[in-house]
Amino acid sequence: MTTQHGFGERFTDHMVRMTWTAQEGWSGAPQVMAFGDLPFSPAMAGLHYGQVVFEGLKIHRRADGTLAAFRPAAHAGRLRQSARRLAMPELPEELFLEAMDLFVGRDGHLLPVDDPDLSLYLRPVLFASEPSLALRPARKYTFLLMGFVTGGFFSDRPDPVSVLVSREFTRAAPDGTGQAKCAGNYAGAFLAQQAAAEAGCRQVVWLDPVERRWIEEMGGMNLFFVRGSGPAAEVVTSPLTGSLLPGVTRDSLLTLAAELGHPVREERIAVDEWRAQSLSGAITETFACGTAALVTPVGLVRDGADAWQIGSGAAGPVTLALRASLTALHQGRVPDSHGWMREHRTPAPVPS
Repeated sequence: MTTQHGFGERFTDHMVRMTWTAQEGWSGAPQVMAFGDLPFSPAMAGLHYGQVVFEGLKIHRRADGTLAAFRPAAHAGRLRQSARRLAMPELPEELFLEAMDLFVGRDGHLLPVDDPDLSLYLRPVLFASEPSLALRPARKYTFLLMGFVTGGFFSDRPDPVSVLVSREFTRAAPDGTGQAKCAGNYAGAFLAQQAAAEAGCRQVVWLDPVERRWIEEMGGMNLFFVRGSGPAAEVVTSPLTGSLLPGVTRDSLLTLAAELGHPVREERIAVDEWRAQSLSGAITETFACGTAALVTPVGLVRDGADAWQIGSGAAGPVTLALRASLTALHQGRVPDSHGWMREHRTPAPVPS
């Protein structure tokens, strides 16, 4: 059976499958099956033309022992948005949630009750499965939902990471697929990520694709900046320009930061401003956020031969407070005033 391992390397025992065809639409209920390899045609359209979109969300074990998903409806909506951008069929929210409940009903017990740092990461993926090389949207698609037990993407602790500003590559183009969670966006990022690793950094920071000066994302995560200190510290993140992903965690932190009393702004920040304001002490903290990484502080930035430290180089108080606030919500230790946590619902038995 599966326990914590390298992120996304070992999976639980089951997965859920559905299919869509141009003739029948989404036909039949989601089906639970054993996790395993799938047969497919070498001419499968998704393999050749990249019609592949996916999501990532987590199931958390709450303090009372129950299981709950964090904002699954928001992830279902983003999957529909991604599918729409790639001319793929949109999976209705009720089917997304039904598939999730079926999966958690089978494999949710694998999430330990005694380790709050672990979660059950779910990976829904939708791909064109028609065996055709016709240059058009496919007429058959397959949806799968699988998962694995995991800790934090970088660490279970708020350890700061170092990052490299990418001057050679950009993540997405204007009016392209940057705001869709599609497979090609990630494949195109690997070369820049390798360059970051060679520079001794954990992640790459993307600049805007036009002027190459405005900060957009870190790897596949959204970035936040903290100006000032104490209760009046301002929390800033890049606006959704169309070329970066609308993160569910990003949206949640904007709300939580405001509830903690911090002024919140969406503002474009140039990399030169980031450097100057970090060195002057105006920017006191920088952190990344995402489903896998939760809230991760940035301690050091490299930009070619230049480098600068963020604050003390360690996780700052605003970063830690937001991480603690989000974690407490996940684990059911504070009231869920926004209705973000969806308790696992046992599906009705299938008639024999």
